[in-house]
Amino acid sequence: MRGLTVTTITALAGIGAAFGSNAVASGATDFTGLLVVVVAVLAQLPVLQVIGIDRDDLSGKDIAYIAFMTFALWFVSWGILLTAGV
Repeated sequence: MRGLTVTTITALAGIGAAFGSNAVASGATDFTGLLVVVVAVLAQLPVLQVIGIDRDDLSGKDIAYIAFMTFALWFVSWGILLTAGV
């Protein structure tokens, strides 16, 4: 159940960050778009703690997984939004 919760939150954070990057960045080369995904990764740790997943239980591998999954979904989703011209 813990893995499913973490994966769901990372997926939603990545997609949400893509929409946020699309709203604040002027294009694909704008550094502001990358800052949005960094904030999304950092914001997940307190959210996971509120949900009941203790931050001390997360290993370095778990945090790397959270960062990678958020980045990957952000990258793909923002790429689709950029090419679709939304």
